[in-house]
Amino acid sequence: MKTNEVFDVLIAGGGLAGLSLALALESGGFKVAVIDKLPPVEMLEEKYDGRSSAIAYANMRMLEVLGVKDELLEYGEIKEILVCDGKVKDGAKKGGARGFTLHFDESEISDSEPLGYMIENRHTRLALDKVAKAHKNITRITGQSYISHRELGNIVEVEISDGRKLQGKLLVGCDGRGSKVRANAGIKTNKFGYNQTGIVTTVKLEKPHNSVAYEYFLPSGPFAILPLPGNRASIVWCEPHAKAQAIIAQDKTFIEAELQKRFGDILGKVEICAPVFAYPLSMELASDWYRPRVALCGDAAHGIHPVAGQGFNLGLKDVAALAEVLINSRDVGLDIGDEIVLEEYAKWRRTDTMMVALACDAFVRLFSNDFAPLRLLRNIGIGAVDNISPMRKFFCRHAGGDIGDLPKLLRGEELV
Repeated sequence: MKTNEVFDVLIAGGGLAGLSLALALESGGFKVAVIDKLPPVEMLEEKYDGRSSAIAYANMRMLEVLGVKDELLEYGEIKEILVCDGKVKDGAKKGGARGFTLHFDESEISDSEPLGYMIENRHTRLALDKVAKAHKNITRITGQSYISHRELGNIVEVEISDGRKLQGKLLVGCDGRGSKVRANAGIKTNKFGYNQTGIVTTVKLEKPHNSVAYEYFLPSGPFAILPLPGNRASIVWCEPHAKAQAIIAQDKTFIEAELQKRFGDILGKVEICAPVFAYPLSMELASDWYRPRVALCGDAAHGIHPVAGQGFNLGLKDVAALAEVLINSRDVGLDIGDEIVLEEYAKWRRTDTMMVALACDAFVRLFSNDFAPLRLLRNIGIGAVDNISPMRKFFCRHAGGDIGDLPKLLRGEELV
């Protein structure tokens, strides 16, 4: 590659959001460069990221339009969701969580789409990597890091770690919560901690999960059982930091016994079949979405608690909105790096992102305790929603990303 080669859009970060954005922009005729410090071979290793992501059905429409869904090696479907506000009954004969429940079923909203999909992040990366390689207008620059950028009139110049300088009309930061693009652009963040660590692993189940996702709100934090193919489940288990560190320091037998207390016998014996990871949990929101010739996307703009599985979904919504705004702006002769264009993108995403972030924050703070008056209010609310069909349908559609002014990709439509 020549120094000062010019692209339409430069993307810092080649993870899930970065590659998704590259594919969306390329489908609209843009020439894109993706800068990622890790070579693909490292990102595709199982040990790199043990998480799985819940993909809303509207977001899966986008992955299908971009050709990614057909390349996924496997994915699980979420056909039902069972929410329980309860306690772990260690001494109970059957164990598991006990309390008021709320049930969602795919039949309430669609005859053709499940409530969502569960995909291991490594499978999503493999599919994105394969599809991106097939597009000549996507240039992957791997093993190199974004260092800095500067605005030069109607272009932005980006320096990478090997000394090369790349130019484009717009730089998009898809470089995660610790975004260097965001920091260099002078965009501050508001961060709130939860004193919780998310313990993440995958387990084999003795009994079939029947595509049911379980979300237990326990006093120490949420505990989610999310269906994967092969009668496996992804576990997201939230505990206070100190307790989480003590748990992951134990051997597999101890951790399985603790999991079994929370599972009860509903899915039979559970067996850990993947590495156990731990991630400190917090909410971090950028104070703005852009600066001149710079936009933020995905976790660089917002990091939220995983309680409702909306983190990656918010990033995919950003991708769909940004790609559509840039393509439409170019087609009417506007400069895609102009602040007027970037403000249109920010307006599209601000409210939805804030509502989702605050809702997840409220759920965590409301449910991660055993305060009796709050427990009574929670149970009244759960019972009300469970008995009112329109409310259940609304929450299902909201979780599926099918509410509000949807970008074309989330409606399953091509951008051009």
